[in-house]
Amino acid sequence: MDQWGKGVADAFQMLFSGDPQLWYIVWTSCWISLTSTGLASFIGVPAGVFLAFKKFRGRGTVIALLHTLLALPTVVIGLFCYVFISRQGPLGPLELLFSPLGIILGQTILIVPIVATFTHSALAAVADEVRATALTLGAGVSRATLSVIGEARFGILAAITAAFGRAIGEVGISMMLGGNIKGFTRTITTAIALETSKGEFALGLGLGVILIAIALTVNLATRRLGGSSK
Repeated sequence: MDQWGKGVADAFQMLFSGDPQLWYIVWTSCWISLTSTGLASFIGVPAGVFLAFKKFRGRGTVIALLHTLLALPTVVIGLFCYVFISRQGPLGPLELLFSPLGIILGQTILIVPIVATFTHSALAAVADEVRATALTLGAGVSRATLSVIGEARFGILAAITAAFGRAIGEVGISMMLGGNIKGFTRTITTAIALETSKGEFALGLGLGVILIAIALTVNLATRRLGGSSK
């Protein structure tokens, strides 16, 4: 059996034997990305609602900026965060660098534009029709706004789900801000990068299978939620 064949066999053995090292890395990735997604939703959903209903000067510029940030490479965000949380940076005393909190900060900044932009899009798709109907039926402005949010709830959930998928699959921020410390900040993507660079394919392949499964689940959930909003 060649090296790749042995690596694949060992990877599936690790998956089904409950290898503690593999599953601890998966757990670390999941809780960090879920926390980042929760924080991003707390910021991004209200921002998307505000952009959907509030008319103000520069609104188009803000929306265009959010769309631009969707394509920003993770290493760029990691670099800017590194400058701020490094020992010489303004947030240095908080000791966020090479910690899970540092990764959470970077991932949150990464995915806030996703949540805000997709929430705005989901609301904009139903806002005029639903809001006009609610106002016609005698609802106040606040109640009409809540009716629009309720109608677009599946689209908003799809935005949050997509943001989680983006967070758990990124590598630049996790590597730069977390340092890939074993048993502390090592995530699925950073572990895959490390193991394959060492020529150790079993753990990397096992984690790759799990990451593909997570990505597939997230994409199916996003499509289902997105379809439910129509």
